[in-house]
Amino acid sequence: MTAVGLPWERLEGKVQPWHRDRLAAVYVRQSTAGQVRDHQESTRLQYALVERAVALGWPPARVLVIDEDLGHSASGIDARPGFQRLVSEVGLDHVGIVLGIEMSRLARSGREWHQLLELCALAGSLLGDPDGVYDPSDHNDRLLLGLKGTISGATRGRTKRVNSPVEVRC
Repeated sequence: MTAVGLPWERLEGKVQPWHRDRLAAVYVRQSTAGQVRDHQESTRLQYALVERAVALGWPPARVLVIDEDLGHSASGIDARPGFQRLVSEVGLDHVGIVLGIEMSRLARSGREWHQLLELCALAGSLLGDPDGVYDPSDHNDRLLLGLKGTISGATRGRTKRVNSPVEVRC
């Protein structure tokens, strides 16, 4: 008879040896060259996710940094070769974990986000950010990731000026 771990025991054990046999993919992105220039702390934090991968057990040589989309504003997968590369690597079962500074910001739309979640679930890839590690094939993690994506999408409006220095989101 196989012992089933208790839910709180599984929290520490999401990363399995077979995940570490694959790559850890760190996706680095900022929309504009101005953001890269003016928000260097964000860029630094994103590259620091390499250290997070190492802390989770990946050797540095097995951490793939995908930063082709750094400083490029684009919507849709075709205009973001780095995101397209990430999706391809996950789909080819090369990736054990995808790390991003804010999971729901990996994709530009809710549709892309949920497609990435589904692909990671099918491939057995985990998702990780500074807050935790998520298994998109686990019901509770999928629910949390879905909520993060929905909230992010709701706050990702365009900012307009309306004859005052006050910015309005719409």
